[in-house]
Amino acid sequence: MQHIHDLIGVGFGPSNIALAIALEEKRHGAKPVDALFIERQPSFAWHPHMLLDQAHMQISFLKDLATLRNPTSRFTFINYLHESGRLPDFINLKSFFPSRHEFNDYLGWAARQFEASCAYGQEVFEVLPEKQGGEVSLLRVRSRGDDGRVQERLARNLVVSVGGTPNIPEGFRALRGDGRVFHSNSYLKDIARHGQAQRVAVIGAGQSAAEIFMDLQGRPNAPQVDLIMRARSIRPADDSAFVNEVFNVEFTDYVYSRPQDERAALLDEVSQTNYAVADLDLIQQIFKVFYDQKVARGNRLRMLRQHDVRAVRAASDGVHLQLFDQDAGRESSVRYDAVVLATGYMREHHKDLLRPLAPYLGDFSVDRYYRLAATPDFHPGIFLQGACEDSHGISDTLLSVTSVRTGEIGNALLAAMPRMRSSARSESTLAQI
Repeated sequence: MQHIHDLIGVGFGPSNIALAIALEEKRHGAKPVDALFIERQPSFAWHPHMLLDQAHMQISFLKDLATLRNPTSRFTFINYLHESGRLPDFINLKSFFPSRHEFNDYLGWAARQFEASCAYGQEVFEVLPEKQGGEVSLLRVRSRGDDGRVQERLARNLVVSVGGTPNIPEGFRALRGDGRVFHSNSYLKDIARHGQAQRVAVIGAGQSAAEIFMDLQGRPNAPQVDLIMRARSIRPADDSAFVNEVFNVEFTDYVYSRPQDERAALLDEVSQTNYAVADLDLIQQIFKVFYDQKVARGNRLRMLRQHDVRAVRAASDGVHLQLFDQDAGRESSVRYDAVVLATGYMREHHKDLLRPLAPYLGDFSVDRYYRLAATPDFHPGIFLQGACEDSHGISDTLLSVTSVRTGEIGNALLAAMPRMRSSARSESTLAQI
């Protein structure tokens, strides 16, 4: 008889780590949820190729994996500091915003406490329906290890937390596989292979583009760097107090309660809090870099504002970009040794992963507790994390509501667990290999 998990989580990044914590803290001595998480990376890592030396968090450390749901949790960032012996020193920093390196260390500290519940180095590539009596009662989750071996596991519930996939602008898609063009998600790894690059382009005007520009301009080999953007300037993120209320948990209820057209308008209204914007302090640093260059009468760094990339061509001597200057109304061709695409992420991978279940899932809409709507003959619960911005608001892809969201998902799972476990006997014939 093949073992049946109460829950399989796809991915073990911050969202599913927070879910593991929530389930652990909610059981109160009851039988634990049999949860297994499957992570494609060989060990825990959180955006490892954007852990730049001077980068810091853009949200308060209080929006960690547990505090907003349970301030007394032993998994809070404060307790991590206490166990690491740095709490007094952190207090003396007088900052709500730890370095990204430190927050990554915190996440890894939490992940290590659930290593027995995570299968690392395996990528889930397919989820199939398991039928009994004409109805779907279980899910068969198929994953592939680094050695190519396929494993199959059965689950009563699934939580998909796969994060975003790099958004590659159409003009660059033909160059996939050309190591000279790469997305910001692999920046540190790929730029290391181009350590002697003399001319680098950064495409974008958001936080990642700004951070990468600052990293490149300070490198010892002093490359020429062009920061190319369609906007007129880098805009500051609006993090003022009243605007920031859109990241409060209560705002999730508000967004979900509105009609679809109103949700879209709300997302557009608050987009300046997260998309194509950067921290004001970082913008000031970039401005000073350009000012100092003017003082020195240099020209190594350029900000190409209101420029469109009209065409891309790879050649033996580099990558050639055909740029259109909207202000001047003229085109120019510039050769680069490397091009970094700081062009954001797409959140559609869950649909590819769940494609075999599409006949049961309709338009992939979710209820308030992040569970996908399904046909009456489909009984497993499938929950999405980080793919519900359209229905739950702009905070869905961020850390802001992660601890509370996982608490809500945990409650939904635990409420259904007695019914699911009571039907385990009827599943026994299905679970034969």
